[in-house]
Amino acid sequence: MPRVSQDQLDARRQEILTAARVCFARHGYEGATVRRLEEATGLSRGAIFHHFRDKDSLFLAVAEDDAAAMVETVARNGLVQVMRDLLARAASPDTTGWLGSQLEVSRRLRTDPAFARRWTERSAAIAEATRDRLLRQREAGVLRDDVPIDVLAQFLKLAYDGLVLHLAMGRPADDLGPVLNLVEEAVRRR
Repeated sequence: MPRVSQDQLDARRQEILTAARVCFARHGYEGATVRRLEEATGLSRGAIFHHFRDKDSLFLAVAEDDAAAMVETVARNGLVQVMRDLLARAASPDTTGWLGSQLEVSRRLRTDPAFARRWTERSAAIAEATRDRLLRQREAGVLRDDVPIDVLAQFLKLAYDGLVLHLAMGRPADDLGPVLNLVEEAVRRR
């Protein structure tokens, strides 16, 4: 029997995450049954759960994957860029993936105390990346200095949460570019 390389295992794991993201977004955590996950991934339950202990671990891995991508974007380009990326995704034909998984994370944070405890450290990484980016921007003289960094970070987080809610309600996304420009201008030095 041929050995499977680590690259092949990693690629298979990423394929499972991508398909599971859409499945969780479309059906919610409870509705994403093992059968639906098998259909979405095109793999057997054994193949899926070879990479993930159980459905909860798979969902957490999807959410962590999204959070890691968000942290990377925030560190490089700021939270407003995450919002711009979200708008771009909303304009694409398949919007059920990332936005849907974010909404499912939000729902589970409200309804599942064990998940909320596990998620705390993941969300802290996003907050820390935002704060670090804001500090770098302030040191570079780009960011306004009359408002504490923590207040600016909360403002951006609130804008992000509002955008997610706006999109989740099915409201149009095509006219929000100028709004994000305003959000960005609000934190910049005048």
